[in-house]
Amino acid sequence: MSEPTALIIGASRGLGLAMVQEYHRRGWSVTGTVRGGGTGLHDFAAHTPERLRVEMLDITVAMELQALRARLAGQSFDLLFVNAGIANGPGERLAEKSDAEFFRLMHTNALAPMRVIETLHDLVKPEGSIGVMSSGLGSVANNTRGEWEIYRASKAALNTLMRSFAVHPEARDRTLVVMAPGWVRTDMGGPNALLGVDESIPGVVNTIGALAGRKGCHYVNYLGETIPW
Repeated sequence: MSEPTALIIGASRGLGLAMVQEYHRRGWSVTGTVRGGGTGLHDFAAHTPERLRVEMLDITVAMELQALRARLAGQSFDLLFVNAGIANGPGERLAEKSDAEFFRLMHTNALAPMRVIETLHDLVKPEGSIGVMSSGLGSVANNTRGEWEIYRASKAALNTLMRSFAVHPEARDRTLVVMAPGWVRTDMGGPNALLGVDESIPGVVNTIGALAGRKGCHYVNYLGETIPW
C-alpha cells in the first residue's frame, strides 16, 4: 500500500511547519506550501528529500492559487489542511483599527482559506478529510471577555463559512475539521502561551485522524474535545 498523502497550506513556520513534520514522521507523503524562500520548511526539506514537496503559494493572491491548482492536477490527497492566521494582539479593539486592517484580517483568516478549499477540495479523496486552523477564540458562545476583537470575528467567520461549505453537494459526505490548536508558543501566540508546539500538534494530528470517516463539520480542539460554535 502507498503511504497516505497530505497537503498542508501555510507551512513555512510555526504550527503549519510542525504539522508537516509530524505527518512526515508518521510516514505520510506531504506537500507543504510557503509564500517565499528561506523558510523553516525549506530547511526541513533540505534534510528530508523523500516524501516531501515544497510548493509556493500566497493564499491571498488568486492567481497563485490557480497556478497551484494547475500544478497539482491529477494528484489526490487524504488530507487538505489550511493553516492561516494573523492577529494584532489581545488589546485589539475594533474602533481603533482602520478599514484596511479589518479587511486584512478577514481576508487572510476567513476569505482566503475558504477560497483555497473551494479551489482544491476536489483533489481530496472521497474518504479524505479537509480541515482549517481556527481558534478557540472563534467560538461565539465562549466569548465572555472580548479582546482580540477582529481576530475573534475573523475566526468566527471562518467557522461559519466552513459550516456553509459542509452543506454544499460536494461536501455533504466529507469529513470537515475546524481545529482549535490551543494557545501555543509561536510567533503569534507569544512566549507566555500555555502549550509548546510539541504538545499541541501531535494532538491536532491525532484528532484529525480520529475524525476520519465521520461526516460533517467538527469544531474541536487539539484534545478532540468539541467546542461550542
